[in-house]
Amino acid sequence: MSLKARNSAHQQQIEAGKKGRKRGHKFEELLTKAINECDISKIDYTATSTEHLYQGNPAVLLLSYIAHSYGIVITKVHAWWLGGLATSGDGDVITDEHGAPIKKCKSDVVIEITHKEGVFRTGISVKTCSKKTPTNDQMYFTTASAFCKLLEDNGITVSLAAKEGLSQFCGDAGYRPLDKMSSDALAERKSDPRRYYWEELSAQAQSDWAEIFRKYQDHISQLLFQKAYKSDPYPPDFLFHQTVKYDSFDECPVALFTIHEIVKLSREHCGYVLTPYKIRKGTYKNDPNEHLAPRFGFIQFQRGGQKQHPTQLQFNLKAGYFNHLK
Repeated sequence: MSLKARNSAHQQQIEAGKKGRKRGHKFEELLTKAINECDISKIDYTATSTEHLYQGNPAVLLLSYIAHSYGIVITKVHAWWLGGLATSGDGDVITDEHGAPIKKCKSDVVIEITHKEGVFRTGISVKTCSKKTPTNDQMYFTTASAFCKLLEDNGITVSLAAKEGLSQFCGDAGYRPLDKMSSDALAERKSDPRRYYWEELSAQAQSDWAEIFRKYQDHISQLLFQKAYKSDPYPPDFLFHQTVKYDSFDECPVALFTIHEIVKLSREHCGYVLTPYKIRKGTYKNDPNEHLAPRFGFIQFQRGGQKQHPTQLQFNLKAGYFNHLK
């Protein structure tokens, strides 16, 4: 369902979001078309597992990477574009193994690959960049309660203190300074009264989340890369990232990983940390306080804060993460 604009400024935000999604979807369509038109004799089978950054025809690069990862020689391919199904209803018609049409999928592109020993399908998560310098890329957009449920549904216990703390961080109704502080305290508050910052959460909540992210970093990272929809038939097996704006499609700069590889590299980059920052823009740009931003590996998360989804929990890939590979 499309958002209904509250005013002209909100309408501009909605349109900007649509344009950004359309740019990303356009590349996904181009990539899918290029895969279906690819001359498979050009697939390079000499890539090594230590290579992740490439420049060239993205379809050939992706198929070469897949072939190397599975240790196969590809004889035939067919790709479907699914990236627009969940956001705009646009995409190719594809059915699951039971013949039911797929309406939502975490994979933006699904490829059916034929090789001498059989046929299989693999999912690709596609990230794009329309600027000459890398930008952070959204990987998961949810709510505090839904994220906690995702963890618990996958075997990770979340304490009551941790749940309440995350609701405070996101600014859910009933958990805001507006709901909990006296009028005198609110008058003295220089920070946003609509949410609590990480360092303001209870010591127990901060400790519980630190333990969760440190103990389950790989598991949580994999969930963020692969999970989005219940009973998704094609969770991504690969991450394809168009790293910066390209001048020629045949000379596109890309980063390629299996999901296992990117999860491992993310952990090797760093564990759970808190990074200090200050508010530099917006309504509360005069906030003098230093706040703490939680991070783990290449992944950072924050309260969304958008007018249309103010309390959403937004997980992003760190801008230029692919330039920090060990």
